[in-house]
Amino acid sequence: MSRVRGHTFASLAVPNFRLYVTGAFVSNIGTWIQRVAQDWLVLQLSGNSAIAVGITTALQFLPALLLSPVGGLLADRFDKRKLLMVTQTWMALSALILGALAVSGVAQTWHVYLLAFVFGIGAAIDAPARQAFVSEVVGGKYLTNAIGLNSSSFNAARLIGPGIAGLIMAAFGTGWAILTNGVSYLAFIVALAALDESRLHRSVPLARAKGQLREGFSYVARRSDLLITLGVAFAVGTFGMNFQMTNALMVRGQFGMGEEAYGLLGSIMGIGTLLGALIAARRATAPGLRFVVVSASTVAVLIGLSGLAPTYLTYAISLPITGLASLLTLTACNMYIQTGVDPQVRGRVMALYMTVLMGGTPIGAPLLGWLAQLFGPRAALVGGGLLQLATIVVIVAAVRLMLRRREAAGTAGAAAAEAPPRVPEARGEVPVPGH
Repeated sequence: MSRVRGHTFASLAVPNFRLYVTGAFVSNIGTWIQRVAQDWLVLQLSGNSAIAVGITTALQFLPALLLSPVGGLLADRFDKRKLLMVTQTWMALSALILGALAVSGVAQTWHVYLLAFVFGIGAAIDAPARQAFVSEVVGGKYLTNAIGLNSSSFNAARLIGPGIAGLIMAAFGTGWAILTNGVSYLAFIVALAALDESRLHRSVPLARAKGQLREGFSYVARRSDLLITLGVAFAVGTFGMNFQMTNALMVRGQFGMGEEAYGLLGSIMGIGTLLGALIAARRATAPGLRFVVVSASTVAVLIGLSGLAPTYLTYAISLPITGLASLLTLTACNMYIQTGVDPQVRGRVMALYMTVLMGGTPIGAPLLGWLAQLFGPRAALVGGGLLQLATIVVIVAAVRLMLRRREAAGTAGAAAAEAPPRVPEARGEVPVPGH
């Protein structure tokens, strides 16, 4: 047991990381409470409109598509800790305003749309900085483990948050659940302020210069392994990571149940995602590209199968398995990128990662909502799984074709040198799922 603890929780030996992850855990519980409450609020205000839920999700993640590259550049240029304190305050205020509108009984659907978009602006700037800041908190020795534990914190909160949301909504109303999230940000802000700055492993700030955003794109374009990893993240983020929306649609539209049943599904799924995060934290090294592709394809199949579950119970049973596979996939993408890029471009590359992971949601959420509106809630899951799998196949095939064309043009040497030696698949030896 001690050996497992020493390995799985190794990065908790760093005092700054213990403080950081504790504050993040409290804040993440609030985040999951709001995710559940916000979708339920939209269903209440819109007369059970699946399209309205999809639009809300899209508006919340649209800023990630537009602003994450800017957020990555800010993370490379400025003090990440101070930047995070600003973004956390921004999101707290957004949540408090929406919660107050809901509690007072004056909230309308357009209020939710607007504040979801405002909240998303803060999240788009926050995400790249938060991802890159983990390496400054723990240093290179514990980075892989810290990434896994950071995911564990988020998914342990996912295990707790939805259940609390269901209880709060049932007892006091949806608005009070959203207000709870607004207050929870204080824990993370206090943790950031209390970090020992002398023990941070700061990267050298990027001096202001022209073309720095373009430089980040060029860096990725030269790395076929990163192109595949980002493409896989896009497929998962666009068509696979819409569980709060699809759970709400299945509970209310397919099974005819209420708030507590909806909140319970989020906690049940959290069992699988927490287990996946803990498994990922035990890795001594980042996973290879083959693992990223195969695990993402597995997630697509599991999502499609969950849409065929005949009862609430069988649907609930499918969620931890899907959650486990999803978390292993996303953590593998995160680890692969963070441990394989130059520290001075890490913020910008992580920004691209967050852009494709969250920025695809404005495309996927309305599309899946439209499918659910036309063909029923199950269509959002079955269609989402099929679309995710097809996207992965197309992306891997396209990158392999690009590599062949480089070789034909006499650039095979440059293509082979672009990827880290630890990943043989980066030279183009990546299997297309299903072949």
